[in-house]
Order: sequence, then C-alpha cells, then structure tokens
Amino acid sequence: MKIKKILNNNTVVVNDRGEEKIVTGLGIAYQRKKNDPVPKTKIENIFVMKDRSKYEQFEEIVKTLPEEHIQVAEKIIAYTEKELDLSLNEHIHVALTDHLSFAFERLNDGMLIKNTLLNEIKILYPKEFQIGLWAKEFIKEKLDIEIPEDEVGYIALHIHTAKMNAGDMQRTLDITTMIVDMIEIIEACFNIEIPVETVSYERLVTHLRFAVQRSEFGESFLDLEPEMIQIIKEKYQEAYSCARKVGQFVKREYEFELPEMELVYITMQIQRIYDRLVLA
Repeated sequence: MKIKKILNNNTVVVNDRGEEKIVTGLGIAYQRKKNDPVPKTKIENIFVMKDRSKYEQFEEIVKTLPEEHIQVAEKIIAYTEKELDLSLNEHIHVALTDHLSFAFERLNDGMLIKNTLLNEIKILYPKEFQIGLWAKEFIKEKLDIEIPEDEVGYIALHIHTAKMNAGDMQRTLDITTMIVDMIEIIEACFNIEIPVETVSYERLVTHLRFAVQRSEFGESFLDLEPEMIQIIKEKYQEAYSCARKVGQFVKREYEFELPEMELVYITMQIQRIYDRLVLA
C-alpha cells in the first residue's frame, strides 16, 4: 500500500493492488511523500467508495474542512456502526462531516437553526437520537463546542438516512414532515392540541409512521372483514371523516396514497385520541 496523494497530515490517497483508497490516521502523512509506503501502525480508517462522485466529494472535504471536524465526524460514524451493528452507506462520510462542520461554524457565529421536527425525530428514530446525544457529549469533550438538541436531531436524521435501504435524506424529511402535517389535521378536526410530551402523541406518531411505511411498500397490516370495516366507519363517523381528510391531504400535497384499510386503521387511532383527550 503506497501513497498516491497526500490530502493532509492525517489523510492520504493510496494505491492498494490497483485499487484507489482513502486512508486516515493521526500523523499518517508526516514526513512522507508520494510512493512512500503507508505505516500500517498509523492506519485508523480505510475508505473504499464505489460511488466515484462521493469519493471525489470526500476528497474535497478532507482538503477544505478543518481536520478536527473530520476526525470527530469519523469517530461518530465508527461509534454508530458499532452501536447499530451495521455498515452505514458511504455517503455519510460526506454528508455528516459537511453538516457538522457547517453547524460548528454557525454556532461559532451565534446562529441557531430551529429543528421543527425534533419531537417527531425523537419518537421515530430513538436509537439514532441516543447516538446523537452521545455525539453531543463527544463533540463537547473534543472540540469544546456545545451543540443544542436541534443539532442532535439532525445527526439522528443523517444516521437514519445512512442505514442501508433507508432512502435518502429528502425522503426521510418528507415522511417526517408529512406525519407532522397529518397530526395537525387531526388536531384541527376536533379543535384540540395533543401535548407532544405525552404517550398519546408518541403512540400516534408511531402508528402514523407504520401506516405510511406499510402503504409505501404495499404491505398489509389489518385484515378486517367488510362488515367490520363498515361498523367502524359508522360507529366512529367523526374519526373516519377526519381520517379521510388526512388521506385527501397527503394525496394532494405529497402525492401519497393511503389505502382504505389504512384509513380505517387511522380512524381507530384518532378515536383513541378523542376518547382520551376530549371525552375523558
């Protein structure tokens, strides 16, 4: 494994049996030059990115961002993979590193960005959020930068997006935003506000997420007889009417179709909320 290009004191591009890789390690390029062998004892991470564009983006990040920001991001990624016992999509080395470095700059300038999806992120992605809380303490320890919970939420989103088959960041944001919109419609139907720090809110978010997920992948959850579906519609007319408004909204605004069975399922969840907050 020989050095092909030095990106900074801790990062080099190598040629390893004809394959180009990015290798990082503290002081790995110190007093070395092109074609020198890489000291194996200093290797911490080896990146083999199949997507050439991501490879080039990461190379650019390494050359332009502060080394300590890159090292912190890589430690968070390594910790995440260990905690979740899986390999994250290679794009996280670009996306998370770039996001964190920009966040550190913003915080240094006194600019705070509100994460309007924070409560939903905590509920939908609890493992990722816990890792984000670990990252918050790690960043404080290594860089003496105190990131707010809003940024913890963004870290959780990046981690979730980088899990294999989880989709891209925009899709994750769209689904989370859609669920928030669905809850607002439910609240408007009955002129109520569901407190976010309650089991009722957490349960509703979770049920809506699963309804969306099943609809997206064409999965089936409920297997009710037509007679039972009709009974639910008639018994819980207001809740069903509200569920239909939810269905019409997501179809119009998100071009997302909720099947009739899922609307019945949502009806029962709405009725449960109604019973607890209005009739109780």
